[in-house]
Amino acid sequence: QVQLVESGGGLVQAGGSLRLSCAASGSILSIETMRWYRQNSRNQRELVAGISYGGRVNYADSVVGRFTISRDNAKNTVYLQMNSLKPGDTSNYYCNADIRSLSGRLVTYWGQGTQVTVSS
Repeated sequence: QVQLVESGGGLVQAGGSLRLSCAASGSILSIETMRWYRQNSRNQRELVAGISYGGRVNYADSVVGRFTISRDNAKNTVYLQMNSLKPGDTSNYYCNADIRSLSGRLVTYWGQGTQVTVSS
């Protein structure tokens, strides 16, 4: 059994910062790409940022220069540092990871989400 548990969401004023964390636990052999998604106005999950095991990153255009994704492979944890937050960043943020279990299977897992609310 593999779990992803997010933390760090909350209420912040526009211009402020938050740091999200997502820790993976369970029968894990390795973790490949880790990502952060958020729910958009059409109730669809959109990719915010992703990071490969080797540290290659990609970002949605809307967060470039404001958000930074990083990971600690020893802790099976991915982070999202969010600076210069805007009301439009308000959403439920979800962690996502491609995890190879001890059985060798590669499966994509989701966390339960953490709410970020940015007030104007």
